Amino acid sequence: MKYIITEKQSRLLEEPEKVLRVPSLSYFNNDWNFLQKFLENRGYPPYSISGDLNLEDTPIESLGNLEYVGGYLSLDHTPIKSLGNLEYVGGDLYLEDTPIKSLGNLKYVGGDLYLEYTPLSMTMSEDEIRSKVNVEFDIYL
Repeated sequence: MKYIITEKQSRLLEEPEKVLRVPSLSYFNNDWNFLQKFLENRGYPPYSISGDLNLEDTPIESLGNLEYVGGYLSLDHTPIKSLGNLEYVGGDLYLEDTPIKSLGNLKYVGGDLYLEYTPLSMTMSEDEIRSKVNVEFDIYL
């Protein structure tokens, strides 16, 4: 069976998966839920946030398909258990007082990594963490 498609459809099939680039959460009135509704309307694509992302003390449980944060990421005092698809944080990563059990796909932290009062701080050593994640500065367990 043969299918006839347009040139535009052909280009879409050949393009690699694109990452939606969000300059800052401020583009969504600093409203995480508003950003999530936007992403839902687009089919939950992989996405990145170029600036800082402060979600401290929010009820966030998942970062969805977030792959990249250009600045710092603060998830202190949230119910998050895994970072999922997140691979890169350009600044500090704050995970204090969370039930985080996995760093997921995380490969790089450009600042400090704060893991005090987490299950990870009790189950992994600094050397074990550094063998999986390139942390440029200090790791606080």
